[in-house]
Amino acid sequence: MMRKVRDYDAELKALGDKARTLKARKIQQLGELVASTGADALDPDVLAGALLAAVEQATAEEKEAWRAKGAAFFQGGRRKTTLRPRFGGSASGETSTGGSQG
Repeated sequence: MMRKVRDYDAELKALGDKARTLKARKIQQLGELVASTGADALDPDVLAGALLAAVEQATAEEKEAWRAKGAAFFQGGRRKTTLRPRFGGSASGETSTGGSQG
């Protein structure tokens, strides 16, 4: 009996499609996370700066504190937010929530 010939091009295309789907899902989930935390009210430059500082300068203790706070958030500590994304809004950086952000 002869072995079945594998179509490597089709397999490679299927893997590429799956990778693109996973990447799109990850991006969507990150956007949903930003919105659910209320961080979508921040100017994009502020949000990017905060994330870069977290990646570049955080100590192990800070990361552990953030991990614990994030775990609590996902276990039901979510706050409901009605904030709108400010990506197309004014450049003033002010929000109408009146609360502190941080």
